Parts: sequence; C-alpha cells; structure tokens
Amino acid sequence: MPAFTTDPGLLALTAILAYLLGAVPFGIVITRAMGLGDLRQIGSGNIGATNVLRTGNKAAALATLILDAAKGGVAVLIARWLMGEDAAQLAGLCAFLGHLFPVWLRFKGGKGVATFLGILIALAWPVGLAACATWLVGALITRTSSIAALVAAATSAVWIILFGHAQILLLSFVLTVLVYLRHAENLQRLKAGTEPKIGQKSAEKPEA
Repeated sequence: MPAFTTDPGLLALTAILAYLLGAVPFGIVITRAMGLGDLRQIGSGNIGATNVLRTGNKAAALATLILDAAKGGVAVLIARWLMGEDAAQLAGLCAFLGHLFPVWLRFKGGKGVATFLGILIALAWPVGLAACATWLVGALITRTSSIAALVAAATSAVWIILFGHAQILLLSFVLTVLVYLRHAENLQRLKAGTEPKIGQKSAEKPEA
C-alpha cells in the first residue's frame, strides 16, 4: 500500500468522482440504446456483460465488458497522472464500489469482475493481463463465467507477488473479498449444480 501523500481534500474529491464514474451502468445504457429492453428484467437481472450476453447480442456484451473495465482503469490512470499512486489506488477502490453499489440504481449494481480486471491492468498491466488470461482459461474450460471470475480474482494475489507489485496486494485482497461477496448466490448455485453456463439463460428471477 503506498503512503498517502496527496492532500486529503484532493483525495476526497478523487473518491467521489471515481465512485460516480464507476456507478455508470453501461450494461443498462447499452441494452436500452440498442433496443434490447431493460437489462434488469433479463436473465439474472444483473447489469454486467455476462447477463447482457443473455440478450443474444454479442456486440452489446462486448461493449459492456470493455466499458465496465475501462471505467475502473480510466479512474486509476487519471488519478495517478494528476496526483500519484495513493490517489490511483483510492480511485480504483471507489470506482469498484461505484459499480457494485451505484447510486443511480438504488445501490444494486454488478459483480465487478470486468471493473476489477480493468483496475488491475491500469495499476500493473502484467498482473492485469495475467488475471485476464486466467479468466479466459477458466471460462474456456468450465464454460461458467462465475467460476472463471472467482478463480481470476483469487489468483490475482499470486500474479501480484510473481510480478513484484506488492504495493497493490492489499487493494487486490479487498477487491477480491468484495467479488466473492457479490458472488454469494453464484456459489450457492454452483454447489447445487444449477449455475448457468456462459450464454445460457439464467434460471433465477431478477430482483423486484
């Protein structure tokens, strides 16, 4: 964890702006713009790229994936450029929280996997790319997005240590814990053998 040397007022402003950027629900924006309906009433009701894919529109899912990752990465890069590493890590955390708990959606957001990967790429690109590769291998083997996400998050600490970026280890641990908490229902379905495969319609009903 880097030393906090940036002015506290600037850090507070960074936190607010990063949260608001992270809170932009790109999945909902894209599906509505493309006439695909209200994403919260489709599949699992989640706002992430995996659920967008359940609309059958791969382009919309890819756009959501890229933009959800980018909002985390952009928050980190801008904060680092303007202030420093302490602001960059704070921006990453707050953008992630914005995605998970967006004020615009009554704090019911996504599960944060794409945003997590975007943050890792911006903080330490070798770590981020290794985590992305882990997710991809996991998805190809299991055809289950949640398993790929959980494995990628859990192994991020391994890549951080191997590539020598210990300064982001604590942040990665916090984000990983949040990813697992947001996947609590997925873990239950995995245990029950009812977790849908990638592209398959979810059996669960979206929250009201």
